[in-house]
Amino acid sequence: MPHMLILGQGYTASRLAARLRAEGWHVTGIRRAADAETLAFDDESAVRAAIAQASHILSSVPPEGDADPVLARYGSAIAAAPAIWAGYLSSTGVYGDAAGAWVDEATPLRQGRRAVRAQADADWGELRPDMRRFRLPGIYGPGRSVLDRVRQGRAHRIDLPDQVFSRAHVDDIVAGIAASLHNGPPGIYNLSDDLPCAQNRLVEAACAMLGMPLPPLLALEEAALSPMAQSFYAENRRVANGRAKRLLGWSPRYPTYREGLRACL
Repeated sequence: MPHMLILGQGYTASRLAARLRAEGWHVTGIRRAADAETLAFDDESAVRAAIAQASHILSSVPPEGDADPVLARYGSAIAAAPAIWAGYLSSTGVYGDAAGAWVDEATPLRQGRRAVRAQADADWGELRPDMRRFRLPGIYGPGRSVLDRVRQGRAHRIDLPDQVFSRAHVDDIVAGIAASLHNGPPGIYNLSDDLPCAQNRLVEAACAMLGMPLPPLLALEEAALSPMAQSFYAENRRVANGRAKRLLGWSPRYPTYREGLRACL
């Protein structure tokens, strides 16, 4: 039985774990506090034993402060582990602002506010020769989409007509990671949908689906966004997914936000 060790049990990793368990995998999860299906990150002896026993290892833990906590604590153990497959969930944020241009896996990484994330991405790539790095755009899915924000009155329309983003349904990301377990070489894969577009189009589609009024169109300074939300609008890029399609035999089930939001609804 294949044994997947997943460090971090967030939205995407939890759905991957559920899929693999349904397919007959043994899955060990690592999170801050242990529960019936996971080990605690600080239980070092148990975590190191799981690393040594796993056939597949995936980290979904982002950097904290100026370091990657998994690499800092368990990097040497993962590098030496007998696993036959290793992966890391990174972010397309490492490409920085491309002024709306397309980026792919060969695009140089940006520094600035993304320096720690970019360094973690690079460090994972150097850790093992069998490493897969999955660079993920904005993630949405059941319980975590613009539909929920519209219902809760938290959706914004920002007056930035040339702003473009890429995104992916969480189940398409899970499918891409699952495809890499059987197909494709180690390396970097962007897992994004086929239609980069302005966030306002999603808000408008969600309002139409729900029969709710559109929120007002605001200038960025008027919207009183959190610093994290403001940083979202500070970058503008289109993410190409051709490499994952060619080498993993993957294609998104939800190629645009239209299919994805209908599935969420």
